[in-house]
Amino acid sequence: PHAGYSYSGPTAAWSFKNLDSSQIKRDEKDEMAQVNKIRSASHAGSWYSNSRTELSRQLKGWLDVAELTNLRARAIITPHAGYSYSGPTAAWSFKNLDSSQIKRVFILGPSHHVYLEKCALSKMEEYETPLGNLRLDQAIIKELYSSGEFEWMGRKVDEDEHSIEMQLPYIAEMTKGSDVSIIPIMVGNTSPEAEEMYGKMLAKYLDDPSNFFAISSDFCHWGKRFDYTYRNEADGSIWKSIENLDREGMNAIESQNPKTFYTYQKKTKNTICGRHPIGILLQAMQASQFGWSLNFVSYAQSSKCVKMSDSSVSYAAAVVVQEESPASP
Repeated sequence: PHAGYSYSGPTAAWSFKNLDSSQIKRDEKDEMAQVNKIRSASHAGSWYSNSRTELSRQLKGWLDVAELTNLRARAIITPHAGYSYSGPTAAWSFKNLDSSQIKRVFILGPSHHVYLEKCALSKMEEYETPLGNLRLDQAIIKELYSSGEFEWMGRKVDEDEHSIEMQLPYIAEMTKGSDVSIIPIMVGNTSPEAEEMYGKMLAKYLDDPSNFFAISSDFCHWGKRFDYTYRNEADGSIWKSIENLDREGMNAIESQNPKTFYTYQKKTKNTICGRHPIGILLQAMQASQFGWSLNFVSYAQSSKCVKMSDSSVSYAAAVVVQEESPASP
């Protein structure tokens, strides 16, 4: 009742006598703890659609256009810009993910907002996507952290970063109906020596056919707003100069020789934002007991620059396939 207490107070007591405040606090705490272990899809609704139906339709459309390269693919290089720009190129990478063959996906993405010289792992248990949540592989994450070579990223750092999140809808779409977990790894401004160390550490996971690696990277960020305006006049148009610059880098990556890629980066300073995740992949391939093929299968630019006031970002898709037999000693 809710009359004045002089009238209804004694009767109300018979109701509230049954309220167990300790249980309410425990339930609330449990619920909040569960929510706090889920990384929200912070870029949904801006960088890509937050509608399950619309997002699935878009991804399927781009995947239908992309060509299948090899269902034995074990790793990909894939862009991470807004889907209206990079979604079609990313499809050329993810088209090769065969969820029936894998149990987990390692996602290596560069850090755009915080400076670190190591790699960082997530404390979350799930990553939200409009297509359903993806479960993090706690056992592998703990195993990696126990090496002493990884940091933890806090929730804000985790949710601010887009390089990993932009891979999640494609992974959710390609693995729906499968119990596939993910291992997100944020890669800092790592040195070649650190990349060799991380590559050797991850090589055993790369060699395991139940694992798949998604390496997140855009290519040249060209224009004054990116503080990068390299141009080879001999190439004619600015956009063609950018493409030739990118393809030189893609050739260096296809060589599978980390030193060749490092030399290219030192010479050109091309603004490949995922150069450190790519470096770790190349080092892992070097440390692997298997031979590999790495081929770029698609390339695009957000726009074709024709004057110095223009700007663009390049996107490339690559597919990495494990050879049938171990590499020669």
